[in-house]
Amino acid sequence: MNRRSNIVLLLCIMLLLSNCSRLNPFSKKVDLETSEIVNSQISMAVNAFLWRASLDTVSFIPVNTADPIGGFISTDWYVDPENPSERIKLNVYVKDRRLRADALTVNVFREIKISDEWVKADVNPDTPRLVEASILTKARELRIGSLGNS
Repeated sequence: MNRRSNIVLLLCIMLLLSNCSRLNPFSKKVDLETSEIVNSQISMAVNAFLWRASLDTVSFIPVNTADPIGGFISTDWYVDPENPSERIKLNVYVKDRRLRADALTVNVFREIKISDEWVKADVNPDTPRLVEASILTKARELRIGSLGNS
């Protein structure tokens, strides 16, 4: 127990000392304006642009679970008002800190209503790829938009 408290104390001291450089009047002041997304990239385990774009893309469906550390977004079931006998659910996985196509996976689930019961139905294989392409496009737009702010 004593060793653990020594480690915690040492980490606290190191954190305090690392912030002392901001108080040095002789240090060169750097004023960088960056977007909120770029700043959040520091604390996230996944790419912040992909994360934000994923949330924006699935925003028409209520989100059930969103874990920015694990990079997982799961929506509730969504029923289109124009087609009440069909519903969809999305799972989005952001798997990397880099803005790359292979850092993103989308799973789409579809059910149809038969005799007041929801039954699993086939999903067009292009649908997950189209959602991924939409997210990647939005992420690239966010990235390009942040370049002007930094």
